[in-house]
Amino acid sequence: MNAGNKATVTPLRPKRPCPECGKPSARDTYPFCSTRCKNVDLNRWLSGAYVIPARDDEDETDGDAPNKD
Repeated sequence: MNAGNKATVTPLRPKRPCPECGKPSARDTYPFCSTRCKNVDLNRWLSGAYVIPARDDEDETDGDAPNKD
């Protein structure tokens, strides 16, 4: 490589804001900015803070079962 030529390195992932605090993400803790924010998110998953709400009117029976009416 010539001293006059500068090699450019393309980042593997674009920097995005940390989902916890909004700071730019770090490569080793992507998509988070730090280990702390990564652990905060993990704690929310493990404690059940992230939940997909279920609808009350959903029928839990098999859709192929005949109607008893």
